[in-house]
Amino acid sequence: QVQLVESGGGLVQPGGSLRLSCAASGSAFSGYTMVWYRQTPGKQRELVARITSTGSTIYTDSVKGRFTISRDNAKSTVFLQMNSLKPEDTGVYYCNRLPEPLRWGQGTQVTVSS
Repeated sequence: QVQLVESGGGLVQPGGSLRLSCAASGSAFSGYTMVWYRQTPGKQRELVARITSTGSTIYTDSVKGRFTISRDNAKSTVFLQMNSLKPEDTGVYYCNRLPEPLRWGQGTQVTVSS
């Protein structure tokens, strides 16, 4: 069964860094765009960053210059390097693919607080 497994979240102080990982097991990976989303209480899940199969990237304005999305097709894994973290980056981070999104994983909690 296809699964998405996110990891790497945690509690970090403002200005700190985290690196999130998302492993896509049992699925075709290299031909898909991979996306990181963020969900905060009371808000819809929002797109944070995406990377196409050829490596083109797009970021939401609030994270430009601070976050970097990358992928390792050999390991069917997508990463999100998050630097200069702010309290407003707090949320549960999920990954998925486009098109044909998979069942959502459990996500990984990121909390930015002093």
